[in-house]
Amino acid sequence: MDRIMARMPNSDINGPRHEPRGNRSGRVRSFLRHRFPIWGCLLALLMPSLPATAQSSSGSNRPLLLSVPEAVTAGPERWTSPEGLSSTLQVMLLLTVLSLAPAVILMTTSFIRVVVVLGLLRQALGTQSLPPSQVITGLALFITLFVMTPVWKQVYDDAIVPYQSRQIPLEEAWENGKRPIRQFMGLQIERCGNSEDVWLFLRHMQLEQEPQTYADVPIQALIPAFMLSELKTAFLIGFQIYLPFLIIDMVVSSVMVSMGMLMMPPVLVSLPFKLLLFVLLDGWHLVVGMLMESFAPFA
Repeated sequence: MDRIMARMPNSDINGPRHEPRGNRSGRVRSFLRHRFPIWGCLLALLMPSLPATAQSSSGSNRPLLLSVPEAVTAGPERWTSPEGLSSTLQVMLLLTVLSLAPAVILMTTSFIRVVVVLGLLRQALGTQSLPPSQVITGLALFITLFVMTPVWKQVYDDAIVPYQSRQIPLEEAWENGKRPIRQFMGLQIERCGNSEDVWLFLRHMQLEQEPQTYADVPIQALIPAFMLSELKTAFLIGFQIYLPFLIIDMVVSSVMVSMGMLMMPPVLVSLPFKLLLFVLLDGWHLVVGMLMESFAPFA
């Protein structure tokens, strides 16, 4: 018992120690000095909302009505009525156009050719998912931006600027904006020698007279013809890129079979040689340069 009493502090034996009054007043002053400005600021921020809170609590027995547009709260009967059908179709058409507009714009640019060639290059190297798809897509977008800058600049100068200054109506601005894009697609089709793709779609259209130039071709036939032309050109460039790497794979496979190394995958041996060849020849510079030179200059 004496040992236990000896280990216990004096405060536990003699009861709680009373703190001097001076220390307590000092703590109160320090608390007010450090904490009171914070609580004062919070109180100042909450004071303006107190009358509104009291007013809302006094009228809490009244239902809260939200201002919801009538088109949303109407229901299917209102949407399909003769009066509301036109507005409903307009909203649906607007949402469809907004969701498909980025894809349609990309299909009229050089993005198709660039992204297909870069994808075939990755498969030819045999690096599986390297470079990642995000890197390939980003590089394709920047190359597309570089190639399409003159076209979009002319669209901006001929269509957007006059329309914003109220010099031309919307219909004329639309026609002026389509003209440079038509010219670009026609130049690429003619450069690659794929004009028969245009007639592929024109044969299935009932036209009063045959178009003489690409400016006379309807846009609904020119865009898919341009996409087919870009795919053909991209696959042709991809074959030229694929061929050297295919030769390396065949040579490595033949050497490994002759050495009796049948259990070892040839890809493990050919991949370093393909990467070495690609780096020594500055492959990225050659591929991007070939892509840039494959496009007809826009004037």
